[in-house]
Amino acid sequence: MFKVNRRIKDVVGSTTLAITARAKELQSQGHDVVNFGAGEPDFDTPEFIKEAAIKAINSGFTKYTPSIGTQELREAIAAKFLKDNGLVYKPNQIVVSCGAKHSLFNIIQVLVDDDDEVIYQSPYWVSYPEMVKTAGGRSVVIATGQSTGFKITPKLLKKSISSKTKLLILNSPSNPTGVMYSQEELAQLAKICVEHNIFVISDEIYEKLVYDSTKFCSIASLGKEIYDLTITVNGVSKAYAMTGWRIGYAAGPVEIMEYIKKYQDHSTSNPTSISQAATVAALGAASDTIESMCKVFKARRDLILQCLDQVPQISYIRPQGAFYVFCNVSKIGDGASVAKQMLDDIKVAVIPGDSFGAPEYIRLSFATSETKIKDGISRIGKWVEAQASCKV
Repeated sequence: MFKVNRRIKDVVGSTTLAITARAKELQSQGHDVVNFGAGEPDFDTPEFIKEAAIKAINSGFTKYTPSIGTQELREAIAAKFLKDNGLVYKPNQIVVSCGAKHSLFNIIQVLVDDDDEVIYQSPYWVSYPEMVKTAGGRSVVIATGQSTGFKITPKLLKKSISSKTKLLILNSPSNPTGVMYSQEELAQLAKICVEHNIFVISDEIYEKLVYDSTKFCSIASLGKEIYDLTITVNGVSKAYAMTGWRIGYAAGPVEIMEYIKKYQDHSTSNPTSISQAATVAALGAASDTIESMCKVFKARRDLILQCLDQVPQISYIRPQGAFYVFCNVSKIGDGASVAKQMLDDIKVAVIPGDSFGAPEYIRLSFATSETKIKDGISRIGKWVEAQASCKV
């Protein structure tokens, strides 16, 4: 029996990826599966982005680049931060990585040491706990629920801070809940982090997919003190339907980003040169490229909520962004058993909430067609009624 690294042996595989793979397997076997598990847009990458990649290939842009990304791309990212977020980052404060997930992993590996405490909320994105484990840190999870709108309050944050607290992770808009922090809420959390000298990772990958009247705000834009403590993470996967291109980026204090550069030097080296060229084109595009996709997602959000309202056993908090709705199924069963039975019985794939630290919930992605949404929620409604009948 071989022995593995103690930090790796307890890492849990991604349930999201596993269920998505199982749904695709069933589809390949001829089953009519409605997949609400997807964590990516169902749109194709826009043609002008693909054309930029083809041009890069044809021009021979297929060699190594600097490990942190090309100067051209980092300048484009800096321009994006200034235009969209009011954030002044120089290219030497930016590291481009192989997806926003890779950026997050790098930051946590660099900032977190043995027994350092990392605060984040549940429901959380599935990879946060595993990333903290691999760095040797300890997760301090703040339980939030529908009563707090799935958000960390200043009171909850203060109660969770100790002498070992190193880092707070914020994800807004959130995966899996779709909720978003307002500027006022972020300002209150920023004040506490500044008082206690706590670093912040601001995971903003769903920034462009925002609905209704709430405006997106980057916490680093709320003053120099919180700017100096924040590492802002984003990427092109969600907003530009470029999940497979694997480009994410992080920006923060020069000293921290230099360590992240060194770490990436010895792991992946540079992200794919071709994907970098495509990302320059994406970031330079007119806003209507994103807005048209966002309008479709909003219509789907509204539709899936209307359909869910016809299933009284299921409740939710209205998502303000991303493309997920997080559903409380405690009146039916625990999330894991409900997800398994739905896939087995009615061929509807959802992600169980225990993957996000919320076992009474399931996550539904509305990154699918309106026809699939209607069909899938109809199946769920009939299945729920049948379950209730069986219990009588």
